[in-house]
Amino acid sequence: MSENKEESEVEVKRVFIGAGCNRVVNNVSWGASDLVSFGAQNAVAIFCPETAQILTTLPGHKASVNCTHWIPSTKFAFKAKQLDRHYLLSGDTDGVIILWELTLADKKWRQELQLPQSHKKGVTCITGIMVSETDAIFASTSSDGAVYVWELVLPSTAGGECKLSCLETLFVGSKPMVALSLAELPGNSGHMVLAMGGLDNKIHLYCGERTGKFVHACDLKAHTDWIRSLDFSLPICTNDEANSILLVSSSQDKGIRIWKMTHRGSLISSQGTYRKEEISLASYIEGPVLVAGSSSYQISLESLLIGHEDWVYSVEWQPPSTTSVEGTPYHQPQSILSASMDKTMMIWQPERKTGIWMNVVTVGELSHSALGFYGGHWSPDGNAILAHGYGGAFHLWKNVGIGVDHWQPQKVPSGHFAAVTDIVWARSGEYILSVSHDQTTRIFAPWQNDASLTDEESWHEIARPQIHGHDINCVAIIQGKGNHRFVGGADEKVARVFEAPLSFLKTLNLATCQKSSFPENLQADVQILGANMSALGLSQKPIYVNTLQETAEGNGNDGLDTLESIPDAVPVVFTEPPIEDQLAYHTLWPESHKLYGHGNELFSLNCDHKGKIVASSCKAQSALVAEIWLWQVGSWKPVGRLQSHSLTVTQMEFSHDDSMLLAVSRDRQFSVFTIKRTDADEISYQLLGRQEAHKRIIWSCSWNPFGHQFATGSRDKTVKIWAVEQESSVKQMATLSQFNCSVTALSWTGIDRQRNHGLLAVGMENGLIELWSLTIDKSVAANLAVRLDPSLCHVSSVNRLSWRNPEKSEECRSMQLASCGADRCVRVFDSLVMGDYRENVREGADEIISLLAIMDRDLNKHSSSPTHSMRVEEDAILGISTMQLKSIKLIFERVYQSEEKIPHLKEAKNRTTERDLFVHS
Repeated sequence: MSENKEESEVEVKRVFIGAGCNRVVNNVSWGASDLVSFGAQNAVAIFCPETAQILTTLPGHKASVNCTHWIPSTKFAFKAKQLDRHYLLSGDTDGVIILWELTLADKKWRQELQLPQSHKKGVTCITGIMVSETDAIFASTSSDGAVYVWELVLPSTAGGECKLSCLETLFVGSKPMVALSLAELPGNSGHMVLAMGGLDNKIHLYCGERTGKFVHACDLKAHTDWIRSLDFSLPICTNDEANSILLVSSSQDKGIRIWKMTHRGSLISSQGTYRKEEISLASYIEGPVLVAGSSSYQISLESLLIGHEDWVYSVEWQPPSTTSVEGTPYHQPQSILSASMDKTMMIWQPERKTGIWMNVVTVGELSHSALGFYGGHWSPDGNAILAHGYGGAFHLWKNVGIGVDHWQPQKVPSGHFAAVTDIVWARSGEYILSVSHDQTTRIFAPWQNDASLTDEESWHEIARPQIHGHDINCVAIIQGKGNHRFVGGADEKVARVFEAPLSFLKTLNLATCQKSSFPENLQADVQILGANMSALGLSQKPIYVNTLQETAEGNGNDGLDTLESIPDAVPVVFTEPPIEDQLAYHTLWPESHKLYGHGNELFSLNCDHKGKIVASSCKAQSALVAEIWLWQVGSWKPVGRLQSHSLTVTQMEFSHDDSMLLAVSRDRQFSVFTIKRTDADEISYQLLGRQEAHKRIIWSCSWNPFGHQFATGSRDKTVKIWAVEQESSVKQMATLSQFNCSVTALSWTGIDRQRNHGLLAVGMENGLIELWSLTIDKSVAANLAVRLDPSLCHVSSVNRLSWRNPEKSEECRSMQLASCGADRCVRVFDSLVMGDYRENVREGADEIISLLAIMDRDLNKHSSSPTHSMRVEEDAILGISTMQLKSIKLIFERVYQSEEKIPHLKEAKNRTTERDLFVHS
């Protein structure tokens, strides 16, 4: 084997990330940058609510991320107008807190620092305030019983570094705090108040100066269960003076309380006002007095809000608006958002006349999928609210009413909330299908519409075909013609076959702009519209087209206690990406067959390229159980039981001519079987070769699309290339350079058939991905084409890699690679082999220069006939291949890198811009 320098430059960019939110309170934060942060396993994920896309994930934590907090948060957006950099704090279950920096101009992230003094146990809450445009104070708490208060001085100039200092360390005893909130005390610029609540049902108030020295001031006793959330408002202005602040608290006692802290001087001077309020039923229950330096504050109970029927996990004041009253930079709205495990979020506001706090908006009460909300958050402008729930899903509502509240659900990113175990492309690459230990199967696809035709693809989850009662381990798409089908294997002994219903086929046609591989004229035979979930969550029963109306008229839950029963699905055709409630129940696929035979839980599945045979394996500790079963597609009868291994077969793959089946196992061996078919669809098979290939478990394998060579990857940190010789024996051709980590996933795609040249994607246990360029002749010429940046990769083990097509088409702009991992993420990358595209650009640029010369001459010659010149222009454009046009457009976007390398490119770019050529193309 020879390892050369790179033959061609490969460029990889991120296309899509699908991920669910960690199932924990305080995990989500909506910042003044209008971006949302959340923990996705060990990574911090950032998503844009406007586009409903996850923009990036930030690697750095070595444990699950528990909480995130923006500096500045939405509360201090009015102080962030001049900032060109925003900051994010994230804490994990190991007690580590990391500070991240976002540069707004180029949207680039970097890890600024890790806090030097970490908690001994998991961080449960982080809160912070902006004291000035360059000074922030934040506090963190942990289940170790400690609360740290920090000062963060932001750099005032570009390129400066943050300065961090610990102001105070507080120990609260054996009952740790889980909720924190910080505020500056009104009328006293030098003091702050820190509220904390937790397992002792009390709210503890501490006072301190900007330099630290926080001392316990008083306790507020009213809640009868754990305190779950606290939030201070900004100072409330009355008579042009900020003399009070409000604290809202929520608890597992299902109640919400609002506390008022009033500067005592203002309390004495406004007794008449309070008497008037007492008469109007907004009575104040006086509490303790908080002393801060020379000032004192009367604390009183402003209101008790009763409305939720389960634990209230989150309360948050509406962010201040910048349409301020004279003399103040902001206006603090009297509006509170609460989120509860009763599956609702509520907005509370005081009545104008009586001042009594009332629930004015309730959202989420019809949701069957949320299983309760863990947190609720306002957008910076207060026109949208976001919740995250038990199932790792987001729910977003936007106030679209004009002059009146009208909250409508909006698109949000979605993804799995447990390890994603397998991923596979649809047979024509329209979508990817992933399975996970969160017991769901999900379909992600680029949703194309009129607005997105000229932009980058916008990927969304468009269906959830299976919601199961067992963790799902493997999946295989049935290739060949006909309807979309897949086989899934879970922690059970039976494999299940699913077939796409009519509602999905029509939705897919809309998503792909009628480019589906199963067009409408072939859908007439599909009589199943959707599926209903069974009570136990195992089988999914079909809903037929002609019985849908009868089902809708009848009550499907007659005689049952409907409080916890599963609602009937209403399959519909979606004209835009569906939201969580629709995905959870109305996009199921019916189960058509069960495949019985294995003695243990299913572990691996694969289908041949003609769609005739499915191979399956299960977890095994003996040779008898470790056999591979072959199933005939259609009849679903077992047609073979292949014995070779003594432990679990971890992955199988058919060669691209379907003449061989490759299997790798935990027993460190691989097996190659020859598969022969007769005209009567009978199958014969024979073991061609078995070899102990690695020193540790073999996790993955992949065939060369152009031949009978294959790669194996192992826990021993090696990837080996093998060749089947004359269909009689297997020999080793090469071993790639030793990797730094266990190799857990492989996928091989072809680039140039004549040269037998391709790319091998290698995924590792640490989440990193590499692309290797392989050229096969009598020996293997291998080189590392690109090592993906860690910010693009997974943060935990890569479980599966899959190329969209086994061979690069001449018409495709780039090759797409999908990956999934233990970090709960599904990722899609664009891989561009720059050498091939530069050649297309050279040819295309010359063509366009010639074309423009013809157009100029034609326009001068036929200036009186614009129709004729338009036709000449269109005819000339058709003379340039689609590949050349797409390549030119892509490279023009990167002119600063390419102008020096490609003659005439700048001239072609300028002239095509003048003619707006690509609008016509």
